Amino acid sequence: MFKQNKFTVSHAPFWHDGDSIKEMNLNIMAAALPATLFGIIQFGMAALGVVCLSIASAMAWEALFCVAAKRPIVIHDYNAAVIGMLFGMMLPATLPWWAVITGTFVCIVIGQQIFGGIGGNPFNPTLIGMAITSLSWQHLFDFNTALVNYQLTFTALDPLAALKHQGASVVAMFPTSSLLMGKQIGAIGSIFAAGLIAGGIYLIIRGYIRWEITLSYIAGIVVTAWIFNITDPVKYATPMFHLLTGYTLLGAFFLANETSSSPVNLIPMIIYGVIGGCLTILIRNIGAYPDGTIYAILFINLINPLIDKIRPKAFGTIRPKNSGKECKQCVK
Repeated sequence: MFKQNKFTVSHAPFWHDGDSIKEMNLNIMAAALPATLFGIIQFGMAALGVVCLSIASAMAWEALFCVAAKRPIVIHDYNAAVIGMLFGMMLPATLPWWAVITGTFVCIVIGQQIFGGIGGNPFNPTLIGMAITSLSWQHLFDFNTALVNYQLTFTALDPLAALKHQGASVVAMFPTSSLLMGKQIGAIGSIFAAGLIAGGIYLIIRGYIRWEITLSYIAGIVVTAWIFNITDPVKYATPMFHLLTGYTLLGAFFLANETSSSPVNLIPMIIYGVIGGCLTILIRNIGAYPDGTIYAILFINLINPLIDKIRPKAFGTIRPKNSGKECKQCVK
């Protein structure tokens, strides 16, 4: 019987640098660790419990779903751990355990696994979990109320919530140096701006995130906030205030760059980031929510397939209509 050899050929590129999904995820977790540790030091053992429960439950949900769906268990690639860590960083230290577990279920199962697992999700899984959890139990994400009993050495006030109610007069209460060093009320892993910047720069240098998305997102934040500020300095805060508060830096370095839900081409990446930054400020200034990062990035995730189709026209001359005609002498 004739035996046919089968060759499996994949598309280019064929060059591999030896890196892996596991190594990428470990580097992302390492980059997020300074901001996370600062939040744990600031808010104590309750914050440590929230982050650990978030990571552990995310990995458990992925393993359980893989067993139920009869897929190989792949928790060793730490993809679920990264999702759980980022989700925990966006939570208040006082969030109940059942809300953490419910949120990670949404992140892993609804946000990623039902789309086929890693690489198939159209939205950032962490933001899917955050959006549904924060909308379902909005009172649990009121940082001023949740963290009122913490004895802190600085103004115990959520900057964005104060901005929403009191206007730009609150900017003077939060100097840039204080915001950089984490002297603000907020989520566990979002208050230490300097740590997030350091971690983001590390990921850019190592090539794990695209600087084009990060810088264009920050540019969208700065330009839009500046336009609002010059039109009404009393009502709208400065660009630096918006850049260093809320989930802005977490979104710029760790959320908007999620590989499955972001563009892969240069011009689409710039458009993607700018739209996300502009929407973040629009939601903060004229929307109903103090922080628009979650919904802004989910929106650009939604339009990502359309944006990524944008291609610049190739440079060159137009071929003449008769350029394809063969020369009779050449044919002979």
